[in-house]
Amino acid sequence: MKQTLPKLNLILIAVSFAIIVIGFCLMVGEPSGEVYNPDIFSFRRITLGPMISLFGFVSMIFAILFRAKK
Repeated sequence: MKQTLPKLNLILIAVSFAIIVIGFCLMVGEPSGEVYNPDIFSFRRITLGPMISLFGFVSMIFAILFRAKK
């Protein structure tokens, strides 16, 4: 059975997926709830997590379109 994508592309896709998951994990935290929690506006949750996730999505596009030189 012939695969559509080469092994290198599949490895790059897996790494990109892991980066996306790490970005989403950085955005997770304790909710504000009844008492105001200023941690919901922290640098990690508002800036760092989305930037890492965006990098993961961009690298996923690269991983799918990448062609190795012959």
